[in-house]
This record gives sequence, C-alpha cells and structure tokens, in this order.
Amino acid sequence: MPSLLMPKATAVWLVDNTTLTFDQIAKLCQLHSLEIQAIADGEVSSGIIGLDPISNGQLTREEIVRCEGDPTAEVELIKPYIPVPEAKPKGARYTPISKRNDKPDAIAWLLKNQEDLSDAQIGRLVGTTKPTINAVRDRTHWNSSNLRPRHPVELGLCTRTDIDAEIAKARKRTAKKTKKSAAAQARPAAEAPGAKTLDSQLPSTEDVAAAPAESEPPAPAHEEPAREEPAPEDVSLPSETPTDTPSDSGEGTPEAESSPDMAPDGETSRIPEETPEEPPRDDLAGPR
Repeated sequence: MPSLLMPKATAVWLVDNTTLTFDQIAKLCQLHSLEIQAIADGEVSSGIIGLDPISNGQLTREEIVRCEGDPTAEVELIKPYIPVPEAKPKGARYTPISKRNDKPDAIAWLLKNQEDLSDAQIGRLVGTTKPTINAVRDRTHWNSSNLRPRHPVELGLCTRTDIDAEIAKARKRTAKKTKKSAAAQARPAAEAPGAKTLDSQLPSTEDVAAAPAESEPPAPAHEEPAREEPAPEDVSLPSETPTDTPSDSGEGTPEAESSPDMAPDGETSRIPEETPEEPPRDDLAGPR
C-alpha cells in the first residue's frame, strides 16, 4: 500500500474540508485518533498549513464521498503508476587505488588459511583474476618477497558476511566430495568375490520352502513315445539271426542259419538265399 505524503498537513486539510470521522482520518494518516481530535480542537499543530491530497494525486473526490457516506469504510489511496526502474546488473567490484596493492596479501591469507576455497571464490571476494592467484600460489608474483598474508576483511576488500558465506559453500562442497569418494571406495569392497555378509549367508525364505521338495524322490523323466514297430511283413531279419533251438546236425551250417523254419515268431526272411545244388537222384541212389 502506498504511503501518504505529509500526513499531519493532510490530516489538517481533511479535518477542515471533509466530514470523515476521526478514525478514518487516523487510519489514512497513520496517526492516533486522539491526535486527530486534538488537531480538530486546535490544540495540536495550529500553525500547520493543510495539504490537499486531491491536487497531490493521492486521493480522489469520489473516494472521499464514498467514505463520508459509510463511516465504517477505509479511505484508500490511489495506486501510483510510476514505472519501477530496472535494477542494474552487478558488475565487477570497484576497489580503490590505494587498496589495490593489498590484494596479493589478501590472496596469500586466503590460500594459507582457507584451503577449501576455489580460485573462483577467491576472485569474487578479493576482486582479482586467476593468473594473479596462481602467481601468488606458485610464488612467481613480482612482489612475492614482500607479501604479508593479511585478512581481506581488515584490508577492506570484502565483508565478514561475504567471506563466511563463501567458506560455508566451500565446506559443504568438500564434505559432499568426501562422502562421494568414500561411497565409491566401499562399493568395490562390497562387490568383491567372497565378501559375504551375515544376511547373505542365511538361507532365504524361498530356499527354506524349496527344501522339502528337494528331499522328495525326483519325478520320472518324460517318457519318450514308443516307436512304432513296422509290420511283420515289412521287417527283414538278417540271415545271421541265431535260432532258439538249433539242431544238432545243422548247427553252424548255412542251411541252418538261413532256414525259414528257424526264424523267430514265424517271421520269414525276404533275403534271397543261395541253396546248394542237389546232386542228381541217380547218383544218390545205389545200384539197383
């Protein structure tokens, strides 16, 4: 809410030219109602000249009429339409010429006492560049023999608030990095073979449930379907099939092995057999 300019002079004008209540004027001018009553009685600020808020552009005639008709209403000021200037971006911090020679001393103090600070943080605090910081660190600065580490706050190069904020950021970053490295070192130890904890050595619930099932006899393997044997007439038995009851006279002879009477289960062999030629009957029969 915008504030009222010259509240006492405005209160004098409102008391003299309007019928607003003391409470309404007191809330608008941010004064006590008894002080407004004293102004109306002439006891206070008798020599103050009233200031017209309408001509000032802080109130309108319509707002005053509305509040005069309703004693409980609050008088509202006109919202100004003045454009707010844009904030200029922060540039490099200006360092007086008399203090510019003290920057190397401040850099040396920060490098010695605040090792967690990065080069960028030191540059923001002191207002210097990375080559200068590296030169002071490596003792290659042109005035390194005369450097005396001094606190940058004492030199007026930064404030205590700024340096404390940068130190807090640096310590937080270092703690995070240490925690991350510790976790990375613990991970290979946990993944190494043979490194088992007590929980990993205990049997799991699934193993306990599967233990009775392992004691049971294994189920028979899936039986392969029996091959269909060809019909008897399609089977050809080799000629070397031994007979169940070999005869005494024909044992081991080709006639006994190839005889169809000797085949098992009445099966006949389809392999053509060479039968010896029988001698003519005239030779076998004796002389008549």
